[in-house]
Amino acid sequence: MAAHAAFDVRFAGCGRFPGVLYLAPGPERPFRELTEAVAARWPEAPPYEGRFASIVPHLTVADRQEPELLDRVEAELAAGLPLTARVREVRLLVSDGRRWREERAFPLGKVRH
Repeated sequence: MAAHAAFDVRFAGCGRFPGVLYLAPGPERPFRELTEAVAARWPEAPPYEGRFASIVPHLTVADRQEPELLDRVEAELAAGLPLTARVREVRLLVSDGRRWREERAFPLGKVRH
């Protein structure tokens, strides 16, 4: 992952999948490139088990919730946006079907100017 530079991200709005509320990152491109690099390195483990044809970069906030709850959470989140951060690493998370745990972190390279 060091071939990819660290980068800044801004979350200015929310998006939805069925039953899911997420923060939409900007820019999206670095997240797509990182996802593609991980998928190329480990083709036996495609993103989201290969269920989706396209990559939609996102930060899940609420999952498997009723629309009314998602509406309330989104309204509360909107008051605190935008959020900004520096992305410095990719973390590999592994699920045993009940819980997620961090397996490993892959640092990104230096920020390019």
